[in-house]
Amino acid sequence: MDEELTGTDRAGLLLLAVGQDYAAKILKELEPKEVQLLGMAMADVKNIQAETVEQVVEMFLEHIRNQTAIGLNSDDYLRNVLTEALGEDKASSVIDRIFLSRNSRGIEQLKWMEPRAITELIRLEHPQIIAIILSLLDPPQASAVLGFLPENMRGDIVMRIATLEAVQPDALKELDAIMERQLTGNSNLKSSNIGGIEKAAEILNMVDSNVEVGVMETLEERSPDIAQLIQDKMFVFDDLVQLDDRSIQTLLREVSTDSLLLALRGADEALKEKIFNNMSRRAAEMLRDDLEAAPPAKLSEVEAAQKEILSIARRLADAGEIALGGGGDELI
Repeated sequence: MDEELTGTDRAGLLLLAVGQDYAAKILKELEPKEVQLLGMAMADVKNIQAETVEQVVEMFLEHIRNQTAIGLNSDDYLRNVLTEALGEDKASSVIDRIFLSRNSRGIEQLKWMEPRAITELIRLEHPQIIAIILSLLDPPQASAVLGFLPENMRGDIVMRIATLEAVQPDALKELDAIMERQLTGNSNLKSSNIGGIEKAAEILNMVDSNVEVGVMETLEERSPDIAQLIQDKMFVFDDLVQLDDRSIQTLLREVSTDSLLLALRGADEALKEKIFNNMSRRAAEMLRDDLEAAPPAKLSEVEAAQKEILSIARRLADAGEIALGGGGDELI
């Protein structure tokens, strides 16, 4: 099989192979972010040989034949798979979010809404409710909503996200009332772990730099310790130097030359060299020349390009295609 095909590419190819009707039914069951990724993969399919399509379909059928747990106890199966893939601590957080979202149609509906519309819906609610809602959204969407909220609210919201540990059934009922949706009616709901330092850092990683600075200043005034914990978890553009060579190469295949050229204007020399060393000699020379000849750029444009590349890196990391912390040799 073509070694350039990623797992997402194969999934997109499979959807094209099964036909429009089946593909539409499958896409209806996916998260918005997953639909977007698969849509991009399907749009990028070009010059694929029939043999490759057959191999992808055969791989899928073989995988299905081996998954005897499907349809029997899917919750246990999902929990076991995620625990094996992510480790017990991280898997527990992900599982809580999955099961909570499954029981909350309101949250699922929010995930399809524009950030500004979400902001209008929640901006007058209690800050704790807003923090819970942002914790349940994907970081890019949550960061956009945070940016639309009044500046004097942002620090408080992020502080509440960072200190969230569990959501009690009563809080979920209040959230449900806001969304004008009902949960499953299960009175035996357990507390769900959401929020926390990592979630706050993920959201701040996605916001504009002026929003990030204002929020961090507020956090440092209210709780220097929490502010430092969040700062330690935030992954900035220059941290890409920590990626192993294979991850850098995978990332570069997803990034446009224009975005890379703009983002590198404000990068450390170590990161520039890391990127040059993972390109062909000719491509590296051309990029060096372009950097030297490029006219001055606005800081906001450079930061926007860097955030775009960071967003791609996180998407690839979520898909298991790169390792943000290095250790690419362990990927399969």
